[in-house]
Amino acid sequence: MTVRYAAALAMALLLATSGCSGAADTAATAQTPSGTVAVSIKSANGTHAFTVELAKTAEEQERGLMFRTDIPENGGMLFAPYPPDGGPPRPANFWMKNTPSPLDILFIRADGTIARIAENTVPQSEALIPSGEAVSAVLELRGGRVLDLGIAEGDRVTWTGRPG
Repeated sequence: MTVRYAAALAMALLLATSGCSGAADTAATAQTPSGTVAVSIKSANGTHAFTVELAKTAEEQERGLMFRTDIPENGGMLFAPYPPDGGPPRPANFWMKNTPSPLDILFIRADGTIARIAENTVPQSEALIPSGEAVSAVLELRGGRVLDLGIAEGDRVTWTGRPG
């Protein structure tokens, strides 16, 4: 669940995406962000609970899950607020550079629904993974969890401390 997104337009201007900067390209920067948050996803077949790391600053979001191979089955990383500057929702672009484990990336609208899911992303890839629309949060889960649990676009995501 490494940050694998090449800061797209929003990131290029705001460093809001989880891209890899030159400073973040070393294993020494693979520290975990402080704190975890409880996340629930309500899908057609029930509610699924996760305990994920919270990446809320630009630095934490830029680093994401780079260099990480220890992603728990019901773990991951929540990028919230996205963008970290607290601005309005905007399109996001992630990538898998320096991310050795496949991830499921869930792009979340301001209303808490899943806009797009990128399943089992390709480790180490520098190909951009776009949200397809403006989002206010992004959730990275261990690759394959979305399929295993039947999570789909349109499902609702909530987390501890989410405003509103």
